[in-house]
Amino acid sequence: MTGTSLDLTPPPHDATDTATALGALLAEVVGVERVAPHDDFFDQLGADSMVLARFCARARKRPDLPSPSMRDVYDHPTVASLAAALAPPPPAEPGRKADAVPAPEPGAPARRVGTAGYVLCGVLQFLAFVAYGYGFAIATTLTYEYVAAGAGFPGLYLRAVEAGAVTFVAMCLLPIAAKWLLVGRWQPREIRVWSLDYYRFWLVRTLVRANPLLLLTGGRSHTSSASPLTVLYLRALGARIGKGVTIYSRTLPVCTDLITLGAGTVVRKDAQLTGYRAQDGVIRTGPVRIGRDVVVGEGAVLDIRTAMGDGSQVGHASVLVVGQAVPAGESWHGVPAVPGGADLHTAGPMRCGSVRRAAQAAVQLVLALGLYLPAAVGFASVLLDESPLSSVLDSGATAFTTWTYYRDALVVTTVLFLGVLLLGLVGVAIVPRLLNLPLRADRTYRLYGFHYGLHRAIGRLTNVRFLNRLFGDSSYIVGYLRWIGYDVDPTEQTGSNFGTELRHETPFHVTVGRGTMVADGLSVLNADFSATSFRISRVTIGPHSFLGNRILYPPQGRTGENVLLATKVLVPMDGEVRHDTGLLGAPSFRIPRTVERDQQLATVRSRTELRQRLSRKNRYNLRSMALFLAVRWVHLLGMVLLALGAADLYRALGVEAVALDLVGSLLFTVVFFCLVERAVLRFRSLTPRSCSIYDPYFWWHERFWKLVIPDFDQAFAGTPFKNLLSRALGVRLGRRVFDDGCFLPERTLVTIGDEATLNFGTVVQCHSQEDGAFKSDRSTVEARATLGTGAFVHYGVTVGQGAELEAGTFVMKGEEVPAGARWEGNPAREATGPTTPTRPVAPGPLS
Repeated sequence: MTGTSLDLTPPPHDATDTATALGALLAEVVGVERVAPHDDFFDQLGADSMVLARFCARARKRPDLPSPSMRDVYDHPTVASLAAALAPPPPAEPGRKADAVPAPEPGAPARRVGTAGYVLCGVLQFLAFVAYGYGFAIATTLTYEYVAAGAGFPGLYLRAVEAGAVTFVAMCLLPIAAKWLLVGRWQPREIRVWSLDYYRFWLVRTLVRANPLLLLTGGRSHTSSASPLTVLYLRALGARIGKGVTIYSRTLPVCTDLITLGAGTVVRKDAQLTGYRAQDGVIRTGPVRIGRDVVVGEGAVLDIRTAMGDGSQVGHASVLVVGQAVPAGESWHGVPAVPGGADLHTAGPMRCGSVRRAAQAAVQLVLALGLYLPAAVGFASVLLDESPLSSVLDSGATAFTTWTYYRDALVVTTVLFLGVLLLGLVGVAIVPRLLNLPLRADRTYRLYGFHYGLHRAIGRLTNVRFLNRLFGDSSYIVGYLRWIGYDVDPTEQTGSNFGTELRHETPFHVTVGRGTMVADGLSVLNADFSATSFRISRVTIGPHSFLGNRILYPPQGRTGENVLLATKVLVPMDGEVRHDTGLLGAPSFRIPRTVERDQQLATVRSRTELRQRLSRKNRYNLRSMALFLAVRWVHLLGMVLLALGAADLYRALGVEAVALDLVGSLLFTVVFFCLVERAVLRFRSLTPRSCSIYDPYFWWHERFWKLVIPDFDQAFAGTPFKNLLSRALGVRLGRRVFDDGCFLPERTLVTIGDEATLNFGTVVQCHSQEDGAFKSDRSTVEARATLGTGAFVHYGVTVGQGAELEAGTFVMKGEEVPAGARWEGNPAREATGPTTPTRPVAPGPLS
């Protein structure tokens, strides 16, 4: 046997043998005696996606069978067609060289930072929090004392403007100075997580994204809002940005020296081009080069080492993975993006030169320095100098020991809470309608003009997260949406028509058909933007449809009646209007509208039973809404008590009283909402369930969603403190996990292994609502696995040890990602080679 090797490769099978083996395996999974070659998985066998995911996972473990993906079983829903599709390609003809895809070069495993480095990094991050908070307290105290020395209203106002301007400018310059002092110019490199280099990276990233300048540009808003100040800020941080670039995204680049944006480019809302990615315990930085007149779609993700040529486009909810490049003039869409997709240039060009952009920036600064900041300083003055406890302070009594202290706090809290709630409900119905009077649908308006200001104000006033959470997941959300301007048919009530996370550009151009249900996370893109203009258009969602989670619906959406849009689907914008079908994936493809198992779970026996269950659900939801208001009132009461306590201690402690208020407010918020979430669960864990939405368990689960704040821990992203919070909230979490901002709606159903890497914008969602059915199950991310930026892991999923999900990957329910595998796509599938080969692209000049 010397000089030879044993070949363990299974002998090849023809399509008939493969179909027989696949049929036997599917029969075991479905629980039937036999599966014929042409039995339809859905119509004849009644299988759903969870069953087929288990079938795919078991097939991948068999060396004698091909490895099907969920896309394969949907495209080829019989074992005969599936076996034929998965058959290996014929050998290359003699004398003809087969096309080869180069294998990825194996990289040396990163040397991990141990527990000592992890703890040291956490200590340094804590000290940075303390230093920033104490510096803010000093600035607040000095500002108050300077303003308080003024005489009369004019004197107070002028001093408030002066002090506010100095504080604002200093806080805006701090991130820029920190970036240049701590980093200099960003270069492509690797940074070990939890190392001292990572601490510098984290500190700069945190300061860059905490700049108060972003509050003026809509950086914390839920609607599209561009500002020339964003471009100026990024240029000051080292980004190469040409003339006329318009950025609507709230997620700003971090490694700015590696970002190039050519003249006239548009970056839409929620797009991500950060210039870095975390992978297997290492931060990798790399360039993102975008040419002239490019459109980056809503919610798109551009990973490092990506490029777009002049005049190119990448569609909404699409992803360029590492190494991809879109050639000049082409439009790509999907995950990973492929050629194709509708034209995103729907808002025609208009004149919008440098003078108009400069005027817009000047107006925003004048409003900030002359109105917003003086008002904030004035409020602090009233809080510290005109406190309701002034009589107690003058008498020398200790405020904390007097009943008037708590009486005043109760009065202030109740009046403030109810007043803002009532005024908010009235205001969202009246003010936006008045602002909308000059605006017309399907008409192009100039950017940064009068109409743009009206449109932006409408978006901010009507996207109120508090009210969406209050009314969402109940019958009452329909009335609320009609109240603010939606055209929603109320004649067929389901009791759960919309979730709590709903966004729009304007409510006055949204039509939702009768009986349509939306799970959660819908974003209605009923306004299109160019670098110089915007255009409002009506979005119409057909009747008797169902929309899953995290869907972006544009005005050009080509779906009609009775369509199921699966979670994370890329809504088609061209071709025929789809009816009576289901759509999945990016790019989307047809799937069955529903399957028998889901129908059995969701069905009620009669209309009388439906009315009875709906009535009971409505009463339960009303109690949940009352609890929601009570929880938020108690939280506000705690904040008011701390603020009044700071006012009481201010004369004795000065700046330390303000610092204690800041630290106390943060700790109180964290502890309070941790206790609320655990108390709702009765300090136990959730268990996997499958039931109708008219089952009392589902009503309780809706209450759970309403009462907790699942993203309040995002402020601690990239620090060990987020891991501590995750454990406190019930996540089964391993050691030294790097969590850069993962969203976990049901934390007690999630297991994350040692040293896993969770990138920004990732989601592990352990539930699904599918028409009238609710399902939940556990999901596991094993040790040293990596979830790429924007990756979405559904319920019942296992991501194996050391596996990697590329950016934007959607792992469907029930899937098993093998250990060490690399998956990509929506729906996810095994990546068969290195990043998609593409032609090199050199972006054009900046201007």
